Amino acid sequence: MLHAGWRGLLRAPVVGALPLLLAAGLAACEAAPVAAPAAPPPAPAGTPGTGTGTLHQPDGQSFYVSDRTAAARRFTELRAQGRTAEAEAIARLAGAPSAHWLVGGDDRAAVEELSRAATAAGRTALFVAYNIPQRDCGSFAAGGAPDAASYRAWVDALSAGLADRRAWVVLEPDAVPHALDGCGPKGTDVAERYALLAYAVAELKRHPRVRVYLDAGNAGWAQDRTALVDALNRSGIGQADGFAVNVANFYGTEQSASYGAGLSAALGGKHFVIDTSRNGRGPLGSGAWCNPPGRAVGETPTERTGRPGVDAYLWVKIPGESDGDCGRGEPGAGQFWLDYALGLAAR
Repeated sequence: MLHAGWRGLLRAPVVGALPLLLAAGLAACEAAPVAAPAAPPPAPAGTPGTGTGTLHQPDGQSFYVSDRTAAARRFTELRAQGRTAEAEAIARLAGAPSAHWLVGGDDRAAVEELSRAATAAGRTALFVAYNIPQRDCGSFAAGGAPDAASYRAWVDALSAGLADRRAWVVLEPDAVPHALDGCGPKGTDVAERYALLAYAVAELKRHPRVRVYLDAGNAGWAQDRTALVDALNRSGIGQADGFAVNVANFYGTEQSASYGAGLSAALGGKHFVIDTSRNGRGPLGSGAWCNPPGRAVGETPTERTGRPGVDAYLWVKIPGESDGDCGRGEPGAGQFWLDYALGLAAR
């Protein structure tokens, strides 16, 4: 039901001219007015890497901007080819912080490496933990840990990798909503899923400098709020810092904030974050979640939302990465797609 691209950070170095153009691109992004059904990411297709300080860290930006993303690499290529206008457009994406998706396997090294780089830059690392068993109902992002014991061991490794460094973690996109919509786990597996989520929250929150936001769906996902609140409570929302809405989706910020505020009230005032990575023009239409045309990035990631209870706007989904082959010949899920990225950045 929901799909988004997995983000693989790339280890290719970034040329020295990148900081200046990225600064210009980001300034244009912040000056633009801001405003998305879709879903979480599929399996990995790249190698994680971290920034080295060569990438411009925008003034007033508290989240870490890595210089090893697919967008940064493509910027370098475009610049070298003399495609200046396209490079400047991609700079808008490469110069803003986006989350690093952790999708299973040996993710501890990536967590440690990226969080150390963020700390050295005086910034906060952004992560998405996405490895719950029976992930994504067997769709584009199918997979996840093979069993409960493997999942807990994976969470333990992430926790150890974070140590005492500052980081924000969006926990398991779609895991709770799919447990309610009949697409996810069935029978006793539902209770196990809630228990695993609660375990992940508790383990990550052992570190005072780590914030955890449990995914809570989006404004267009028909849900019984009472059932959703109960499921979130069983999944550890009480110990989490809050919840996340609109992950990998297109619903506008106003609509997402309204949805989150209603859910927050039902959860005793829990705060939340909004994914604004491609919600600048809202959704194309009902059910158009897979690489819909004509979309745009939304607000640049920031903690300065001006909305009570909204802790941040985040780019959780990676702008420019394909949702998958939707039947029109698009790149595979998680691959950086230049034409789509240029469209998101230009609108």
